[in-house]
Amino acid sequence: MEADPFLGFYPNRGDINVADGSPSLSDFSFTPFPEHQDNIEAQYTLDNSCQDSSLPIVSYTSLLLLDHSKSKKHKFHRCKTAPAMVVMPENLEKSSDPKPSQADSASLVRQASLLLVIYLSLGVSIYYFNRDHFSGLETHPIVDALYFCIVTMCTIGYGDIAPVTPSAKLFSCFFVLVGFGFIDIMLSGVVNYVLDLQEKMILNSTKMNHGDAGGHHVEERRFSPIDYVFDFAKGRMRIRLKVGLALGVVLLSIGLGTLVLYSVEGLDWIDSLYLSVLSVTTVGYGDRAFRTLPGRLFASFWLLFSTLMVARAFLYLAEARIHKRHRRIANWVLHRQITVKDLLAADINNNGFLSKSEYIVFKLKEMGKIEEREILEICKQFNKLDGTNSGKITLRRLLAGRNI
Repeated sequence: MEADPFLGFYPNRGDINVADGSPSLSDFSFTPFPEHQDNIEAQYTLDNSCQDSSLPIVSYTSLLLLDHSKSKKHKFHRCKTAPAMVVMPENLEKSSDPKPSQADSASLVRQASLLLVIYLSLGVSIYYFNRDHFSGLETHPIVDALYFCIVTMCTIGYGDIAPVTPSAKLFSCFFVLVGFGFIDIMLSGVVNYVLDLQEKMILNSTKMNHGDAGGHHVEERRFSPIDYVFDFAKGRMRIRLKVGLALGVVLLSIGLGTLVLYSVEGLDWIDSLYLSVLSVTTVGYGDRAFRTLPGRLFASFWLLFSTLMVARAFLYLAEARIHKRHRRIANWVLHRQITVKDLLAADINNNGFLSKSEYIVFKLKEMGKIEEREILEICKQFNKLDGTNSGKITLRRLLAGRNI
């Protein structure tokens, strides 16, 4: 048996006579360890000085235990009771519900492009083989058909090419309704994907340049003008920059259309600007339109791009106004003092006080960040993981659920 580490003694049992019977305490002699020699001598002095006094005599074992606990106290550390990683399942970090990746957005772009090609091919084919069912100025059958499809899908309505027969009118109704779906898909899917990808590239390049300029201690840098348009903490561009970029693209589209109308269609500057603005805003009074072959070919690509950018710019403007309103409400909620009624409403556990988690949930609900329905869904998911209804999720229960 090993020596007791708390006593500081180890027994010498070389002189024990086993033949005399069971050994007694006097058969053992204890030799102190060197580091406890001074403590034992002090103990003996204390015992001798206290023999005639009324004070209780403290045993040397108690003193040694006390001295050992004082000297070794700083060497003990509390450790967590988590199991070793060698006993963990190999698939512990593998989630059964993987997070959607950017591949979904890329597939949406491919699907939208394929559907757009099919949509335009169908419209061009029907128009090409039924040109006598439509009225208007003709330049080239393929270009006129593509121009008619784009103008119809973008809901501009110049009126320079229009259906005249019942069958052509029914086809136009169907074509317009399907075109609305394509505009929604391209606006919500393709345009968002392209803009988000561009935003990510701008942010990455800006972070690299900004980090190199600021040295290694980027977190200690001062506020710079670039922080006014980039939110590095959230990793995104600020809404004011998005609105500015969208409006800049709109102005660029209007300027490009004005220049082409002036040089190709032979309009003056006022009429060119007038038709360009009416085109990108999808108004289309019908008094002006593209009449030449190069003009209609240019309009087939320019109208599709410019109308989507204008629609996105207006969405950014609406988002900026909503964001400003939500930020104002959030600041009011954060600085508002809670009342007794609020405390009673936020006290989920009904224990008469608010914990930090209850306070956070109450403030998030008041800001409109989460709703009661979402909280109930989260609680339902928690109850599924808490099979024992103990109010907590343990590692053992989680590992058992993974093994099932």
